[in-house]
Amino acid sequence: MVFNDSPTIYGLIGHPLGHSFSKDYFNRKFEDENINAQYQNFDLEDVNQLMELLSEYPDINGLNVTIPYKEQVMPFLASIDEDAQQVGAVNVIKFFKDENGELVSLRGYNSDSPAFGRTIEPLLNDARKSALVLGTGGASKAVKHALEKLGIEVKLVSRRKSASTIVYEELTKAMVAQSKIIVNTTPLGMYPNVDQCPDFPYRFLTHEHLCYDLIYNPDETMFMKKSKEAGAEVKNGLEMLLLQAFISYEIWTQANE
Repeated sequence: MVFNDSPTIYGLIGHPLGHSFSKDYFNRKFEDENINAQYQNFDLEDVNQLMELLSEYPDINGLNVTIPYKEQVMPFLASIDEDAQQVGAVNVIKFFKDENGELVSLRGYNSDSPAFGRTIEPLLNDARKSALVLGTGGASKAVKHALEKLGIEVKLVSRRKSASTIVYEELTKAMVAQSKIIVNTTPLGMYPNVDQCPDFPYRFLTHEHLCYDLIYNPDETMFMKKSKEAGAEVKNGLEMLLLQAFISYEIWTQANE
């Protein structure tokens, strides 16, 4: 189909974006559904380049946000959805424009949290009531929020000790036995660094454990391989990624509030 009007632009901001799945996914969706839109990657070396980007591309109608800007982008937004406020991270930006197409305001949302929650809920059981979440970035906050909404107790694990985290060296067999859900929210193991994984005591895992890696490339990360070798059930982040993309598009195209 040939469109006479300029396409609506959606996109992704982050740095670096070499691993991004979103561009191919959305452009295939637009082509298949005859939607006059394009999805572009905008690799920003600094989050302060956002306003310059919006000036250069006035046809942008929505953005996804990825590492490392899910928290840094929040001061640029006029408002933030309640769930995103509770998470403390934004990965979807909705554009509000006037009747002339001029940008009025930006509002932040988080699609990671509901997407993760929907994908892990069918895997929960009576044994899986407590979780160790590896990492403390924006994705970790979304995962923690989703798990707590499902009634799961969450402990954050980091390389650095703080009042709200424990460090990998402190993990004992008893801690791992108590927490039957392990979620990797770090980028360790992401292509091309496929030999990396969190420094987790995999030997303490059992068949009762669920080890969920938010990474989707490669399909099976080193974290998943080591977990599976110890008998745990494993899952990668592809289903979550697809679902959060769907939620993003719903946010962008729903009637303005």
